[in-house]
Amino acid sequence: MNILFIGDIVGKPGRKIVKKFLPKLKEEYNIDYVIANYENIAHGFGVTEKTYNELKNAGVDIFTGGNHTFDRKKEAIPLLEAKKILRPLNYFEAPGDWYYEDDNIIVISAMGIFSMPYGKNPFIELKNFVENKEKFIFIDFHAEATAEKKALFHLLKGKVGAIVGTHTHIGTDDLEIEDGTCYLTDIGITGCKDNVIGMKIDGPIDSMLTGIKQHFDVPDKCKSIMQCLIINADGLKSKKAFKLKIIDDKILKTQEV
Repeated sequence: MNILFIGDIVGKPGRKIVKKFLPKLKEEYNIDYVIANYENIAHGFGVTEKTYNELKNAGVDIFTGGNHTFDRKKEAIPLLEAKKILRPLNYFEAPGDWYYEDDNIIVISAMGIFSMPYGKNPFIELKNFVENKEKFIFIDFHAEATAEKKALFHLLKGKVGAIVGTHTHIGTDDLEIEDGTCYLTDIGITGCKDNVIGMKIDGPIDSMLTGIKQHFDVPDKCKSIMQCLIINADGLKSKKAFKLKIIDDKILKTQEV
């Protein structure tokens, strides 16, 4: 079984590069499941029916969320109720499901604790949920703190197939497989690469200089990047994995285990 994961697809530039390259990657690497984090696909904040359909038609099978899941709640809630997207498990009372399951795989959407919306403890919830599961388990752990991501890996290694971090938009170089669990602290942004986490530079810089919260906006034109992780799984465990970066139409294999 081959799994392709894309995290933090930001706005139109992110959707555009996914639509361009995902069909080619699916064919070349014989992908069985495409998982993607949707929480920034609608101009950087949340999801809409239109942006969901764009990526669904491009080949995404399963959608995971994060702290921006409900930014456009009027459109997100119908998608959640129709079970088209996942929301993080952390929310106490919220529509939709936080995991997808079929005969081969379980995909989980979860958030960390630090700097995230208040909710259920993901460490306790996940520790209890994964016990005695007889399917490959993939967790998108959407967290600010790198220590939380590493802690979850050590808590669940050998019990799940993969834990891949999202949220910071900054890719890390620590891809590994231990006891059959594939781990990467953060997969990084798919979207604009020549600015600040996919946003125009003016807002973030003004915020840093003044301490006043500014409006963040996704550029219409920019240099784009697509980052994805491909995992080869055998049964419940990861066997091989590698990360791809697509920059200026060049596909680069940057990490491999």
